[in-house]
Amino acid sequence: DHGLDQTEQFLPASDAKKLQKKRISFRAMVAIGLPTALAIIALVTGLLVWHFHFALYFFPFSEGSNNGIIAYYLSEFNVPESQVSAVDEAMASLDGVGNARKSRRGFGRRTDNSLIIDGSVKRSHHAHGNQTDIIRSPGFPDSAYLPNLYTEWQIRADPEHRIRLEFDVLDLEKDCRNDFIKVYDSLAPSEKQVIVEKCGYRLPGEKLIFISSGNVMLVTLVTNEEKNFPGFRAFYSQIPAKIQDCGGRLTGLRGTFTSPGYPSHYPPQTDCVWNIEVPSGKHIKVKFDKLSIHSPEQNAISCPEDYLEINYRICGEKPPKTVYTIKSNQATVRFHSDLSYVSEGFSAEFEAFEPTNPCPGRFQCDNDLCVSPNLQCDGYNDCGDMSDERGCTCNETQIKCMNGFCKPSFWRCDGVNDCGDNTDEENCAQEFRCRNSRCIPAQKQCNGYNDCGDGSDESQCEKSIAVHCSALTYKCKNNQCISKLNPMCDGETDCVDGSDEAECKCGTKPYKSSRIVGGKDSNDGEWPWQVSLHMKTQGHVCGASVISNRWLVTAAHCVQDNEKFNYSQPDQWEVYLGLLNQGETSKSTLKHVKRIISHPLYDHLSYDNDIALMELDSPVTLSQNIWPVCLPEATHDFPAGKSVWITGWGKLREEVDAIASLLQKAEVRIINNTVCSKLMDNGITPRMICAGVLSGGVDACQGDSGGPMTSTESNGRMFLAGVVSWGDGCGRRNRPGIYTRVTEYRSWIREMTGV
Repeated sequence: DHGLDQTEQFLPASDAKKLQKKRISFRAMVAIGLPTALAIIALVTGLLVWHFHFALYFFPFSEGSNNGIIAYYLSEFNVPESQVSAVDEAMASLDGVGNARKSRRGFGRRTDNSLIIDGSVKRSHHAHGNQTDIIRSPGFPDSAYLPNLYTEWQIRADPEHRIRLEFDVLDLEKDCRNDFIKVYDSLAPSEKQVIVEKCGYRLPGEKLIFISSGNVMLVTLVTNEEKNFPGFRAFYSQIPAKIQDCGGRLTGLRGTFTSPGYPSHYPPQTDCVWNIEVPSGKHIKVKFDKLSIHSPEQNAISCPEDYLEINYRICGEKPPKTVYTIKSNQATVRFHSDLSYVSEGFSAEFEAFEPTNPCPGRFQCDNDLCVSPNLQCDGYNDCGDMSDERGCTCNETQIKCMNGFCKPSFWRCDGVNDCGDNTDEENCAQEFRCRNSRCIPAQKQCNGYNDCGDGSDESQCEKSIAVHCSALTYKCKNNQCISKLNPMCDGETDCVDGSDEAECKCGTKPYKSSRIVGGKDSNDGEWPWQVSLHMKTQGHVCGASVISNRWLVTAAHCVQDNEKFNYSQPDQWEVYLGLLNQGETSKSTLKHVKRIISHPLYDHLSYDNDIALMELDSPVTLSQNIWPVCLPEATHDFPAGKSVWITGWGKLREEVDAIASLLQKAEVRIINNTVCSKLMDNGITPRMICAGVLSGGVDACQGDSGGPMTSTESNGRMFLAGVVSWGDGCGRRNRPGIYTRVTEYRSWIREMTGV
C-alpha cells in the first residue's frame, strides 16, 4: 500500500484560502485522483506484465489543510506466491523504503465502516468534541487476537484539531518481528510517517500517549500464525491543534518548559522556539529532569532528525539533573521533530545565576551542578565527579582516609576497601568476633579448641573439629556437628557419612564471569536459576529462582491480591525459564503454575516472612540455561561485607517507568543488620538481610521483587542468600535493599517441597 505524502499540495492556487472548502465533491475527487491512479496503474502493470489479477479502489479519504487537499487511495493485488518477493521489491522502490511486513491479498466484502480483505479488517472512526472513544484489538478482552491478522483503525478529527491516542492495555508477543502495532501520522501506512512501533506489554505507570501532527491518524495491528496474546485497548479523542507548551517568551529568575504535550510523547512535524531572558548581568542554567529525544538509529552526535538546540544540538537519552550553562542573560532554545518516530521528550527548568556566584547558598560542583552544602564531605559522590569530596576535614563520625577522603565510620573493618587506599581496613585483627557475638583474643582463633562455644573460631581453619551442636553449627545426617563454616557442597567431604556433599547438583553455571539499578547486561545462561514471572495482561511482574525441576522460590508480596488483580491464583501466572531478553520470550521455556504457597506468617505491613513457593504444572527439563540455585542450610553464614549478586529485569532507575529488556546483574555487598536497622529506621527483623552500595546508585528496584540475591561460595558454587523484598526507593544513598534471609526458611522449604 502506498499513500500520498501529506505535504503534497494539489491544484496549486495563488489564493490558498480558495482551497479550504468544507466539502469536496466526488467528481472533484476523481479529477484529483484519477491521473495519479492511472500513472501508478501503468507503472505497476508494467512491472507485473499483466500476469496477475489486481484491483484498485478509491475512497473519499481526503482531508482539508492550509496547503490544500490530501487524497488517499488503496490498492490491493492478488499475486502468485512465487512472485511475492519480486512484487515486494517493486512496491518498495515506489515508496523509497522497505515494504510493509505483511502482504494482504484479495478483496472481500465491505460491511459498515469496515473493509475486510482476506483476514484484514479496516475500520473508520471520528473523534467528536470532548468525547473519548475506544479502539481495541479483535476479541479483546474476552479472547486473544487471531493469527495472521492485519487490522487498520483510521481515526479522524475535526479541522483545526489533533488526535490524542492513549494505550491503557498493551499485551502482544514480545518479538516485534512477529506481532506488532504501528501508529502512523497519516491515513495511509507510509513508513515515512510512523509515529511509533510497539510490541510486548505496557508496564503499570508507563505512559503510552501519542499526538498526531494533524487531524488524522492510523493504527495497525499485524500478527503472525503463532503465540496469540490478549491484544490492546486504546482511547482516542481530539484536542485543539495549537499545543500550549510549544515555545514562547520566558522571563524572570527561574521557570519551566517542556516538550509539546509532555508527559505525552511529543508529536511529529513540530518546531518550537523558546526565548529565555533573565535580568541583565546574570547567566542562565538549564537543568533537565527528563531528556529523551531520539529516533531509531539516530546519530546522537549530529542529531539530524529530532533534537533540542541550546548552544548546540542535543538528542538521545540523558540522565536526570543534566545541566547546560549559557554565558549570557538571553538564550534561544529550539525543539524540532521530523515526520516519524517520536519519544518521551523533555522537562526542563531554567534558572538565573550570578556569573561570580553560580550556586548561592549551595556547593558548586566542577561539572556546574549545584548540590546542598550538607552533602559536601559526607563520604558520597553527590556531584558525580567527586568534587564535593575533595579537601575535606573529617568529623568524629567519619574515618579519615590517608588519601584525604572521609568515609562513614560504620564502614570500618567491614572487609571492603571503601577509602581506596585500605585505610578503613587496617588494624582490624586485634579481636575475633564469634558468630554468637562473643569476642575472643585473635590468637585463640584456630587453636583446636572451641573458645567461642559455637565453633566459629575454628570454622575457617585447615582442619575442622567436632563440636557440640548448636544453632550455628552444621549438622551432618548422622547428627554429628562440625566446626567448619559452610561445608555444604564446597567440594570437600567433611562429614563422615558424606552428607555435606550428597545433594550438590545446583549452583553451577557455564559462565564464570539485573534492570537492576546501576547494573550491567547479563550473558545468555549466566544466571540459569533466574525466572521471569508474567501476569496475564501485565507481562513481567516479579522474579523467582529455580530450586528444583518443579519448584520456584519468590516473594510473598508478589502473590498477594489487590483490587485489580488476583495474584494469588495460579492460573493467572506464566513462568518463563531460561530467559535473557524480555523481547524474546519465544526462545525460553514457558510453564504454568499448579500451586502457590505463601508463608503463613507473612506480614504485608512490615514485609516480614516475605517468601513464597510456586509449584510448576509439570517438571522442567534442566539444562545449561535452566538450573537450580543451591539452598543454604540454616547454619550457612553470609558475613557483612561479602559481595553478592542481584539479578532481574526491574526498573533501570527509580524515576522511570520502563523495565529492562535484557536481564541485569549488579554486585552489592551484605551490610551488618545492626547498621542496616539504623539506616532503615529500625524496620529490619532477624529474618531479613540487607545488601547494597551505601553511596547509592546500585540496587534492586520495582520488577526485581522475588528474584535472587546469590552468593558465590568457596568452590564457585552459588547459593541463594536472599529474595528481593523491599527498599526505600531504588539506589538511594544510605538506603540499602532489603532481602528475605533464606537461611531462616530452610526447614520450611524442605517441609513444603521436599527439596
